[in-house]
Amino acid sequence: MRAEKIIVKEKVFEHQQAAHCENGVVSNLLRYYNVELSEPLVFGIGSGLFFSHMPFLKVDGIPVTSFRPLPGIIFSRISKRLGITFKKKRFKNSPQKAMEALNANISEGIPTGMLVGVYHLSYFPDPYRFHFNAHNIVVFGRENGAYHISDPIMEDFTQLDYKELMRVRYAKGVFAPKGHMYWVENIPDSIDLKPAIYKGIRQTCKHMLTIPIHYFGVKGIRFMAKKVRNYPKKLGARKAALFTGQIVRALEEIGTGGAGFRFMYAAFLQEAAKITGNDKLKDLSFEMTAIGDLWREFAIITGRIVKNRNKADESYNHAADLLLTIADKEETFYKKLRESIS
Repeated sequence: MRAEKIIVKEKVFEHQQAAHCENGVVSNLLRYYNVELSEPLVFGIGSGLFFSHMPFLKVDGIPVTSFRPLPGIIFSRISKRLGITFKKKRFKNSPQKAMEALNANISEGIPTGMLVGVYHLSYFPDPYRFHFNAHNIVVFGRENGAYHISDPIMEDFTQLDYKELMRVRYAKGVFAPKGHMYWVENIPDSIDLKPAIYKGIRQTCKHMLTIPIHYFGVKGIRFMAKKVRNYPKKLGARKAALFTGQIVRALEEIGTGGAGFRFMYAAFLQEAAKITGNDKLKDLSFEMTAIGDLWREFAIITGRIVKNRNKADESYNHAADLLLTIADKEETFYKKLRESIS
């Protein structure tokens, strides 16, 4: 990924583009304090790989599908497992105080992460501006009324003015950010990555295999397969395409979705194998890459369904069958992964 640098209070803030905002912000913030942690390592140690399909939670009337835990959880896990303290503040109904607190951090040379809404980010291309309120950025400076922004999914540094930044910090809707901001407060003198890696792997395996509720983990993938198969009969062609389109968006546009997260987790296992000396992790990384290829195939099939709303039911059956294959392969994979570190 491309890296750009700007001096902040006589220190260099380095911006590196990332595949996913929360991982990228953690990695960029820690690099400022001389802790080199790649995006895949942040993702794996923070147990960022997950799956949920929740018909009881809707956005614009469409069930939510997610390939990651709730926003902020990766931060919390990284903090706990590496002994790094992040200071967090939220200003529920005080935009002015939220901006004053940010300005105070900037004046002290403290790069500050925050949650923002995507829809009103003026530097985003129009096709990517939708109502999603859990996007992470870093604000690290201010000059001539403009705030310097490091957004991990952008290639270079960018800027927002005061009103623009306040607006995205107080975006309305589901998961409204409410001025949430965070920054690094303390880093230990030494960090041992091996136990943190194993803790991250254990939790990923646990959540994908053992949560009893059928909305989550491998069970959730099988549950979604059943739903997708029944979409055309239950919803009709138009609504079935809308529901399927939301799954495609979660797969391909929100963060890095199904395939992208699997490829990132494979990269994590490659790095983890070198750090821990556990060659089984390297072997399993190839299996995860193959699973990522299946998720990409599923995205292609469902994308075609969305473009042709009158597609025959067989296309939904094909997509559902592929989901069941993915669920079986993921279940086998996580059992092997759990055994590899036992």
